[in-house]
Amino acid sequence: MLKKYLIAPGPTPVPEKVLLEMAKPVIHHRTSEFEAVFAEVADGLKKVFNTKQDVLMLAGSGTAAMEAAVINTLNPGDTVLVINAGKFGQRWRDICKTFDINVSTIDMDWGCSVKPAQVEEFLISYPETKAVLLQGSETSTTAYHPVEEIAKLIKPKDDTLFIVDGITSIGVHETKFDEWGIDIAVTGSQKAFMLPPGLSFICLSEKAWKFVEESTIPRYYLDLRKEKIAQAKATTAYTPTLSLINGLKVVLDMFFEEGLENVYIRHAVNGEATRAALQAHGFKLLAEAPSNAATGFYLPESIDGGKFVKFMREQIGVTYAGGQDHLKGKIMRISHLGYHDTFDTITGISALEMGLVKFGYDLELGKGVAAAQKILKDYIG
Repeated sequence: MLKKYLIAPGPTPVPEKVLLEMAKPVIHHRTSEFEAVFAEVADGLKKVFNTKQDVLMLAGSGTAAMEAAVINTLNPGDTVLVINAGKFGQRWRDICKTFDINVSTIDMDWGCSVKPAQVEEFLISYPETKAVLLQGSETSTTAYHPVEEIAKLIKPKDDTLFIVDGITSIGVHETKFDEWGIDIAVTGSQKAFMLPPGLSFICLSEKAWKFVEESTIPRYYLDLRKEKIAQAKATTAYTPTLSLINGLKVVLDMFFEEGLENVYIRHAVNGEATRAALQAHGFKLLAEAPSNAATGFYLPESIDGGKFVKFMREQIGVTYAGGQDHLKGKIMRISHLGYHDTFDTITGISALEMGLVKFGYDLELGKGVAAAQKILKDYIG
């Protein structure tokens, strides 16, 4: 028997009660029955985002919400700043360029987090900048960016939007959309929200909605004006992902039963324990300011990362994530995201130790597990 464990930063495991809810017979979406679920879910999302604004639900992965953020608020020829610090910073850049938006970048080494002073300096030099786009948590590098500090820099600027890809930060790190002054935040279903892929969320500030009225980029399916009108009536402009939204209701119930503060603490503690385990073996962490969603680290030079991750997934049943682009084969990423608790962390570290030994690397079995346990023992119970 090969029992499988999903310890990669998306898709993440789906709780059994959520799977059971989604397995119920499909109902029609233009009914009062579904509208009641939709309204409850919409209200719950506001609590997670810490906002009074509508959090719109889109049928599509997180990238759909990223594209929607761009095409609904900007215009060809606009100047924007993208924080390019990983694979998904590159995605912001590529989306903007697709629609003939002028992109400037602050290019960071992978694993580094942008400094607010760098953004401030750019905005002083280029006051015509229409938007600053970055990741809350850069999934490819497991680095967290200073979202709150940058938001407060941009908040007073009526002509500049702050757009955040929160796909692996919302639901992991507390995000105060209104208080901090974020203008657009997006996330997806398959990360902290403990659902299969296919549903994304986007929230716009009042400032951002003014930009929507001035945007000339053509859009049809991802027209947020249509969605705002429809979702105010507890429905969607087009066919919704019914089963995912039904599952989301259960997910939000789980969030609120645990308490959002405790959700953030759980991610932080498991992240700290994972980092302690890796450092106990002398492994170098990738991120200088690690996210609580996942931990990246450099594998020993004697280990082929691609072969190791494949072996662990196919022969051991434990799925981690490898590196991307120039880090492919060199790093590994261990998730502590979503439906993940103390003993998922222990399993992930224990399997890593045994796998590395199996690959001929000399390490002390249990040393990382013990380091993690020292942190986790005060959290359980």
